[in-house]
Amino acid sequence: MYEKTFPNKRFQHTLAFLEKHITKDESILDLGVDNPFSKIMRTQGFSVENTGGEDLDLNYSSVRNSKAQVVTAFEIFEHLIAPFNILQEIKATKLVASIPMRLWFSPAYRSKTDLWDRHYHEFEDWQFDWLLEKAGWEIKDSAKWTNPVKKIGIRPLLRSFTPRYYIVYAERKNS
Repeated sequence: MYEKTFPNKRFQHTLAFLEKHITKDESILDLGVDNPFSKIMRTQGFSVENTGGEDLDLNYSSVRNSKAQVVTAFEIFEHLIAPFNILQEIKATKLVASIPMRLWFSPAYRSKTDLWDRHYHEFEDWQFDWLLEKAGWEIKDSAKWTNPVKKIGIRPLLRSFTPRYYIVYAERKNS
């Protein structure tokens, strides 16, 4: 459905999952600076504001001060040292979050040129679920998908059938 519009499979799956759970009249705070996917959400009719690039391990003001009904976090939590803290601080009652999953055949991602573009965590699905539940969220739905690459080799073959991305829709417990 979105194949011709969006640059990759991840965006297609993410948007379909978001549209399944969030209406376009709900306001969204997207964790992270303005990015290609927040622009896609806006072009699809969602009302989205982004955080300002602050260190979300140390500065929670954006989520504390936001009046958004929904928080989205697409491939953000793996970059944080302590994602539990920001998850507890979120005032919104709905959360849509995705992570790249830990792959047993590949080390955690670490950019050699960008000090911020590194993964401190690469979760298995059960670890991410546990993190969300301990932070006060109840998972209502989840999905996984693969990320095949057009290369030859053992790792590319494994990527064709091993899920790489995990997404959840959660609601604040007792909300």
